[in-house]
Amino acid sequence: MTYYDEIADGYELLHGEEQKRKYAIIAPRIALLPDMLMLDVGCGSALARPYFKARYVGLDPSFRLLENQGENMRELICGKAESLPFADKVFDLVISVTAMHNFEDISLSLGEMKRVGKKHAVISVLKKSNKLKLIEALIANYFAIWEKIEEEKDIIYFCTI
Repeated sequence: MTYYDEIADGYELLHGEEQKRKYAIIAPRIALLPDMLMLDVGCGSALARPYFKARYVGLDPSFRLLENQGENMRELICGKAESLPFADKVFDLVISVTAMHNFEDISLSLGEMKRVGKKHAVISVLKKSNKLKLIEALIANYFAIWEKIEEEKDIIYFCTI
């Protein structure tokens, strides 16, 4: 059982407000229409869903976090960022908010996000992560960063795929 499986019942109480602040920063900067498709990699309890007009797909390795979504689970997939189960260039937007530092292979995850995306990627990284410099360099290697915002706990990278 992973850390996120263990805290699934209290996840939104522990991390909800912090995550919602980040989505409130991200959503207005990305123009999405209802017929567009977005992927949330490391979606947790899918808190991002109401912030975006696009059709939402969330992916997270913690089944316990996902199963708490009940009827909405049909748009959520239990899986890992290193092997996204989607065809190439499917999603108009790919986001990953405060999850990248948990991925087993960051470079492979970013490559997968680029592969399935076709327009934009938004990635936030914990400022206190000991992997911050590595992650920032890898993001710049895979994507064209067009805006970088320092939020209270994260740095948010807005990118073109």
